[in-house]
Amino acid sequence: MGNGTSGSNLIPVCLIPVGLGTPSVAPQIAECQRVLAASGLEYRMHGYGTNIEGEWSLVMRTIEQCHEAVHAMGAARVATDIRIGTRIDKVVDGGANDHKVRRVQELLAQDDGSQSSSGNREQ
Repeated sequence: MGNGTSGSNLIPVCLIPVGLGTPSVAPQIAECQRVLAASGLEYRMHGYGTNIEGEWSLVMRTIEQCHEAVHAMGAARVATDIRIGTRIDKVVDGGANDHKVRRVQELLAQDDGSQSSSGNREQ
């Protein structure tokens, strides 16, 4: 692939197990988090998925391993939403997600104090 895929990639992923017969998917998501931990990639789980940072092919291989692990737990289907952000204008050696959050928090800190760092207006 082109230049942007081997450098800094921030890839938010939302993995959705289907066909489990229960509304809870926490055990399957926990298993995917174990796969991520074993991968050595930087990642951060949030309420609607996980942000993964790393080299394109390694991230994609790890997402594939998450699918395999969740299928092995009995999910008949796994759907995954992926948004891919690549960057070639500067080198970012990890921490891209933290940097993005920190930058917005710095801007909010310059406000008059009417907005907290979580984005909620104080009343």
